[in-house]
Formats: sequence, structure tokens, C-alpha cells
Amino acid sequence: MANFKGHALPGSFFLIFGLWWSVKYPLKYACRKNKKICFFGSKVGFQRVEVIEGAVKAIFSLIGMLAEQFVPDGPHLRLYNHEEKQWSHLMNWQHSTMYFFYGVSGVVDIITHTTKAVPVAMDRLMLAIAVFVEGFLFYYHVHGRQALDVHIHLLLLFAVFGGALCIFLEVFFRGNIILELFRSSLCILQGSWFWQIGFVLFPPGGGPEWNQNDHNNLMFITMCYCWHYAFALLFVGVNYGIVTW
Repeated sequence: MANFKGHALPGSFFLIFGLWWSVKYPLKYACRKNKKICFFGSKVGFQRVEVIEGAVKAIFSLIGMLAEQFVPDGPHLRLYNHEEKQWSHLMNWQHSTMYFFYGVSGVVDIITHTTKAVPVAMDRLMLAIAVFVEGFLFYYHVHGRQALDVHIHLLLLFAVFGGALCIFLEVFFRGNIILELFRSSLCILQGSWFWQIGFVLFPPGGGPEWNQNDHNNLMFITMCYCWHYAFALLFVGVNYGIVTW
């Protein structure tokens, strides 16, 4: 959805997961160091948490796909408009594709932690693929747009591809707290930046529009991106400190 809600929705999803991970992984780390403080009681408890997380991810993805397809001006599952002889709402289809891969990741999480049908690392691999696909789609998402629109989306790709690489490394270094915290911070950054994109490109409440070709706006947005990541690191650090205190 090329509007404020279309950016707030995925932004909220990523913020929820990033903040949750910033609590879950320090808790798992603390439990490995001192099993007496483990609130979930056992490894089985954490597996149940992973299953619930996978289910929530799949449900969120389904909500996102339905929202992209069935908004009033959406494609309604029609990929090609035969009357006008052109593709129909490809931006919505790109977003739906992104949600689909995250949905598959959620299903793989459930399978990985409820059966022995797939290797344990498959959940990380599928998540890495989903994040990479998101970045791949967004790279070709803004072709031909104005300077600020292109720039603000390209900044998002640093968080996306950085997250994909981090999660891929977790396939081989599972349980590495540094990688897990880094991934959490990038997910929070991605979520907050989606909201920022919405505020810049689609100011709610009829706010003043940004000058898309003003270089000063590009400079400010780049600096603002760094501020977003600073706050993401702060959230991760505070949550880590509280959980492991």
C-alpha cells in the first residue's frame, strides 16, 4: 500500500519482533549461564516459545498479505489487468511477496521446533532468505522516483541486508548472543524506519510535504537514520541489562 498505513503496518511488525528478540535472547543467554534463573524451566519451554513465535509470524504475514490484496484500491488477487493490458498493482504484489516469505519462515519455525523433519538450523536459513527477499524486492521498488523517496528506501536496505547476513551467520553460529543482539537492533531499526518513511512520504493529518529534491533533506534523513539506530541500540542495551541483571 503506497500510503502511511502501508508503511506503519510492516513497521509495527518489525518493531514488535525486534523488541521481543531484545528480551528473548538475553533471557536465553542468562539461562545458559545460570539455569536457576530460567523462567521457562527447561529447553522444552523455549521450544514452545519458538513455536508460538513462528505462529505469530505466520499470522502477521497473513494479515499483511490480505491487507495488501484486499484494500479498496488493491489488486484483489488479480495480477494482470486484461482490460487495460497492463500489470495490476505491482507494488501491492511486491509487498504480498515479502509477507509470503515471512509467512513461510513462520511455518518453518513451527515445523523445526515440533518435529525432527528438518535440521534445526533450517529456521534461521529460511528467515535469512525471507529478509534477503525483502531487500531484493525493495532494491527494485523505487526505480524512477524522486531523490528523497529513493534515498530513504535505500537507507532501509542497510538494515535489511545487514539483518539477512547476520541471520545467515546464525545458521553456523547458533546461539551466539552478539549476532542475536545485532539482529535485534537491526530489526528494531527496520521497524522504526518504516514508520519514518511513512511520516516523510505520506505526512498524516495533512502535514506539510517534504521537498523531494532538496539535498538538505537528504542530509537530514541520513543523520536521522543514525539516530534511529542509536535508539535501537539503546533499547537492546537496556533490555539486555534488565534481563541479565
